[in-house]
Amino acid sequence: MTAGVTGRDEQTSWPAAIIGAVRNILGRPLASFHLVLAMAFFLTAFGLVMVLSASSVEGYSKEGSAYGLFTTQMTFAVLGLVVFYIMLRLPIRLIRRAAAPMIVITTVLLALVLVPGIGTLSQGARRWFVIGGLSVQPSELVKVALCVWGAHLLASRRRDNASLRELLIPLLPVAALICLLIILEPNLSTTITVAIIVGALLWFAGLPLRVFAGFVVTGVAVAVVLALAEGYRSERVRSFFGAINDPQGAGYQARQATYALANGGIFGVGLGQSRAKWNYLPNAHNDFIFAIIGEELGLIGGLLVVGLFALLAFLGLRIAARSVDPFIKLMTATITVLITAQAFINIGYVVGLLPVTGIQLPLLSAGGTSTLTILAMLGLLANAARHEPDAVAALTASGPVRVSRLLRLPTPVPYHPSRADRLRDRLDQRPRDRRGVEAGRSGWRRPRDKPERGQAPRPRVSSRGSSYDLLTSGARRGGASSRRGDVSDTIGRRRAGVDATVDNRSRRADARRATQQERWWRS
Repeated sequence: MTAGVTGRDEQTSWPAAIIGAVRNILGRPLASFHLVLAMAFFLTAFGLVMVLSASSVEGYSKEGSAYGLFTTQMTFAVLGLVVFYIMLRLPIRLIRRAAAPMIVITTVLLALVLVPGIGTLSQGARRWFVIGGLSVQPSELVKVALCVWGAHLLASRRRDNASLRELLIPLLPVAALICLLIILEPNLSTTITVAIIVGALLWFAGLPLRVFAGFVVTGVAVAVVLALAEGYRSERVRSFFGAINDPQGAGYQARQATYALANGGIFGVGLGQSRAKWNYLPNAHNDFIFAIIGEELGLIGGLLVVGLFALLAFLGLRIAARSVDPFIKLMTATITVLITAQAFINIGYVVGLLPVTGIQLPLLSAGGTSTLTILAMLGLLANAARHEPDAVAALTASGPVRVSRLLRLPTPVPYHPSRADRLRDRLDQRPRDRRGVEAGRSGWRRPRDKPERGQAPRPRVSSRGSSYDLLTSGARRGGASSRRGDVSDTIGRRRAGVDATVDNRSRRADARRATQQERWWRS
C-alpha cells in the first residue's frame, strides 16, 4: 500500500517539477534575452541544414553543383547575423531616430526596382536588385522599416483620447503607397504581410474595434480581388475550393506537398532522404520546405517547427507586456505578430488549410533577403528583451553577465519618459466621470449627459486601449521600480486633490503645451 502511494506521488510530482522548472527559468531577469538568442541561432542553423537538403537536387540539375543555393543562403545568413548583432547593440533612441530615414530609403528602393535597367526582371516580376552577384529584394527590407517607423509614430501619439485621424495619418497613406509599389512588381504575398504589419500596429495602438473590423474587411476584399485578377492566382484559389480539379495543373504543388507529408509518417524517412525534392515538388527549398521537413523528419519534426514558432510568439508578446517603453511595446508586438503570422500561413497552405500564397517560412525557407530581414527583426526583439525593467536592473546592479561580456554589449539605459510624455500620462490618469466613460464605451450619449448651454464640454473618452492595456498590464508590474519617482509624484498630486480641481480649460492648455514640447523634442 505504501509503495503504491509513493508511486502515485512520484507520478504527480513530475508535472509539478516541470512547471516549477519552467517558471524558474522564465523568472530570471534575462530569460527572454537568452531564449531569443537561442531561438535565432537554432532556427538559422536548422534552416541552413534543411535548405541544403531540399535544394541539393535542383541545384545540381540547374547549376551543376549541389551546394549552389546553399552557398547563397549561407552568405545571407552570415550577413543576417551581422545585422542581428548591430540591431542588438544599437541604443533605442538611435533606432527611433533612424525610423524616418529607413522608411524613406526603402520606399525609394521600391520605386527604383520598377525602373527597367535598374530592377531585375525574372519570371515576369521585377522585384530584385543584383548587387555583387547577390539578389536583394527591397520589398523585404521595407517590412523592418515599417515595423520600426510605425511603432515610433504611434508611440509618439499615444494617449487614450487620440483622434482617429492621428492614428491613421500618415501611417495608412504611407502603407497604401508601399502596397501599391509592391503590387506593381507584382507580389501579392508581400502585400499581405504589409497589411499584417499595419493591422498589428493599429490593433496594439488601440484602434476602435469597429474601425479595425472595417480595416480587416477592406483588406480581405482587396486581397480577394487581387487574387482573382491574375490567372495563376485565380486558379490556385479555385483549386483550393474545389472549383478546379486539375492534379497536373493548379493543384499540382499542393497535392505533391500532401504526398510528401504522408510519406514522412511519424518519424520521417531520414534527413536528406526526401523523394519529393527530386523535381516532384516545385520550390521544395522555398515556399514548400515545410513539406520536406515533414517528409524527412516526420510528424515529430513538423511539430517541433510549430512549437518553436509558438514559443517565439510567447516570448515576443511577453517582452512587449513587460516593457515600459511604448515604442518597444508596439515594435516587439508587431514584429512577433508578423513572424508568427508568416510561419503559420506558410504551414497552413502546405498542409492544405489555406490557399497557396507564396509566403515563406521565416529562417527555414531559402530566401536571402528574407533571412536577412528576419534576423534583423530578431535582433530588435533581443534588444528589447535587454530593456525589460528587471533585465535593466540586473545588468545595472551586477554588471554584464557572461553572454553580454562575450558579445561586448553595452549596459541598457532605463526608460525615462520625456517631459511631454509625463505630462500626457498625468492628463490620461485623471479621474473621469463614470457616466461619461460608460457613454464613451457604448458609442452614444444620453440626452441628460449633454452639456448645457454655456457649460464646457465633457472630456472626450475613447474606447481604444483594450489591446494596448493588454500589453501594459505586465509592464505596470514589471516597471514599477523604474518609474517609482513618477508614480509617487502622480499619486501625491491625486491625493492632494490637485487633479480634481483643474478645469477643462487648463487641461486644454496643458495638452497644447505638451504638443508644442513634443514637436520641439522631435525637431
